[in-house]
Amino acid sequence: MFSRVFSAQINLLKGQIISIETDISSGLNHFSIVGLPDKAIDEAKDRVGSALKNANFSSPKHTNQKTIVSLAPAEIKKEGPYFDVAIALGYLLSKEEISFDPQNKIFLGELGLNGEVKPVKGVLILARTAREAGFEEVYVPFGNAREAALIEGIKIFPVKDLRELIMHLDADNQKNLLEENSEILAQVYDESIWDSFIPEAIFDLSEIRGQESAKRGLEIAAAGGHNILMFGPPGTGKTMLARAFTSLLPNLSKEDALDVTGIHSVAGTLKSAIFIRPPFRAPHHTSSYSSVVGGGSTINPGEITLAHKGVLFLDEFPEFDRRVVESLRQPLEDRIINIARSKGVAQFPANFILILAMNPCPCGFYGTKKKPCVCTASDLSKYKRKISGPLIDRIDISLNVESIDYDKLSEAPTGERSDTVKQRIIKARDLQKKRFESEKILTNGQMGAKDIKKYLLLTDEVKELMKMASDKLSLSARSFHKVLKVARTISDLDNSKEIKKEHILEALQYRPRNQESL
Repeated sequence: MFSRVFSAQINLLKGQIISIETDISSGLNHFSIVGLPDKAIDEAKDRVGSALKNANFSSPKHTNQKTIVSLAPAEIKKEGPYFDVAIALGYLLSKEEISFDPQNKIFLGELGLNGEVKPVKGVLILARTAREAGFEEVYVPFGNAREAALIEGIKIFPVKDLRELIMHLDADNQKNLLEENSEILAQVYDESIWDSFIPEAIFDLSEIRGQESAKRGLEIAAAGGHNILMFGPPGTGKTMLARAFTSLLPNLSKEDALDVTGIHSVAGTLKSAIFIRPPFRAPHHTSSYSSVVGGGSTINPGEITLAHKGVLFLDEFPEFDRRVVESLRQPLEDRIINIARSKGVAQFPANFILILAMNPCPCGFYGTKKKPCVCTASDLSKYKRKISGPLIDRIDISLNVESIDYDKLSEAPTGERSDTVKQRIIKARDLQKKRFESEKILTNGQMGAKDIKKYLLLTDEVKELMKMASDKLSLSARSFHKVLKVARTISDLDNSKEIKKEHILEALQYRPRNQESL
């Protein structure tokens, strides 16, 4: 007998519908899976056999019959344990041990030997793919139910074990499974419950003593989506400032939240049902090229894609492999990353705010008063050569994070809380959204030269000031534009319709330094 059921798998960051065709004929015992399966799928023969046996059904491993399972389309390589449940149901349909209509249904999940249905990666993207392909129902592991239920317009059925699923499909009591597990779905569909998924910020801005200039720089960067460089001796709070930065960013829109959640679901880094807050990624400087950029034996998203719509923080960035640092140039310009490998080419989203942190020298105390620098001239020269000029050229705001006196550290917190600063940032972002409503850009930091000319109309006083600053400070064309973009953000925070002289003067204070002056 022949049967066909449907499943799906992840292909890069997209879903691919897979047809599971099963044919059983008489003959010697034989169970094979064809259609370019990988090792995990080939081992499904044992998982499915044991799961069926422990659910009190016949197993293809213990009958005198020839069972062939074909995964179509045949030319696409199949990877992962996504198809276990679909293979088991296809076998039972072909054996005529159960009867149900498999049309318009997608089945996902890995089977345990006892019949338990285990979670798999990328379910949110697969549920969205199923809806777009016209399917009406998606059966997912219970552990993936919350993320799958975020996709509206399709019915989600959470499944705990194979026997429960078979009873639901084969019997007249089809409401049992849905009613038993519907509570979690009702919670997810209620948008008011989304706030419960928001984790507390790693640090609140008010917890950081001093560093008022750096805090102001972070506020401007968060409001305009500007890239930041922080430099200063060790122990001055650069890492704390970077981690507090995420508490200043507005929550993701629903569309962005689904995109980010889908990326992390595929990568296996999803810890909650959905990302409401922008992600914060901080890879160690010993991280490999493929782990940061993406790739590997199978092309997977790297840290720069996991930071999409959020923050990528590179602490001690001169210590990163030079290939890793130089690879950031494309995503900072195009907000995507192209990965070419022998197995194919992939394009992943990579729209993030970059925060770099570095010491003034290898020992960390060059130019400081508290401790003498022990680096040689050769050490300093070698350290500066590690700093990528093209990358520094893509930084909008440079912050000098100085040492804090003991008296300042011992004081009670007096600064503004992150929530207070965040409200100003949200208002500034709203102004930018209205300004660029006809464009694809969302923040001032994303403006190009053409956008600057179109949207930044300068008064004669500001033009004269910028001409004077350009001549005196030898600003390059790119630096000139960066000062204007930062000044526009400052004016948005000031709720000003035009860029004023004081906005330009403040923006000039945050202009990035060249390599020689770092």
